[in-house]
Amino acid sequence: MKKLYAVLGDPIGHSMSPFMLNDLFSFYNMDSVYLPFHVKGENLHDAVKGLKAVGVGGFNVTVPHKSNIIPFLDGIDELALNIGAVNTVVNENGQLIGYNTDGPGFLKGLNAILPNLTGQKVLLIGAGGAARAIYFTLAKENTQRLDIANRTIDRAIGLINDCPYSVDSKACSFEEAIELLGEYDLVIQTTLIGMSPKIYEQPIALNNLRNQSVFCDIIYNPLETQFLKDARQNGARIQNGIDMFVYQGALAFEKWTGIFPDVERMRDNVLKQLGGRTC
Repeated sequence: MKKLYAVLGDPIGHSMSPFMLNDLFSFYNMDSVYLPFHVKGENLHDAVKGLKAVGVGGFNVTVPHKSNIIPFLDGIDELALNIGAVNTVVNENGQLIGYNTDGPGFLKGLNAILPNLTGQKVLLIGAGGAARAIYFTLAKENTQRLDIANRTIDRAIGLINDCPYSVDSKACSFEEAIELLGEYDLVIQTTLIGMSPKIYEQPIALNNLRNQSVFCDIIYNPLETQFLKDARQNGARIQNGIDMFVYQGALAFEKWTGIFPDVERMRDNVLKQLGGRTC
């Protein structure tokens, strides 16, 4: 019988993880299958119990369950515990252990164009779940500064205060971020602003960016958001959200199987699935 892996979310029909991960199981000749399960919040505990009962190898967790699932797991690693969110669960000898590969996945993708963050000045735009995972991960990378711009400054301050890792940070408004933009070596856009179908929106104007700085957007539909387009046209190096998505999936696959997969194959498969749906 095939080994079962899964992703839980609400909604779940848009997820490209099944395409990406089932291709890997086939590529590595593993008798396994990865299935999407549409799970409402009130049924989350039952879903977890059911997956555990049938001996699931592991599963992913997506919105809106990343935090709510924690009480239903047998254990959680330090980073996921500090972030307060789980996106990957591993069945370790009958125990369901939660991890968070979002931040580490972003970092692995980023390292392809920016191998070392030591001494870098970084601006994070947004203070939601994705920002939290990325902030906590980058806080351990010896950045010189790691600031957060958010519409609600109190939420950015709360994120900074929650982080157990020591890093020089300040919270600012979007308006302040526009004025300070030239100070940053790396700018990371983590909000949903600019996602299809509202592809011409962006969180801040980029008039003051530093030439040859790096601009990332965790959105990958469209592949080049207005934010990234403006950054590129103003001389910045850019990276979209494909790399974060691919690497968080690769790290999950590695935790389940012990194999770090072919990320180029994963990226190509995602791009094929996005064909015709990038705007």
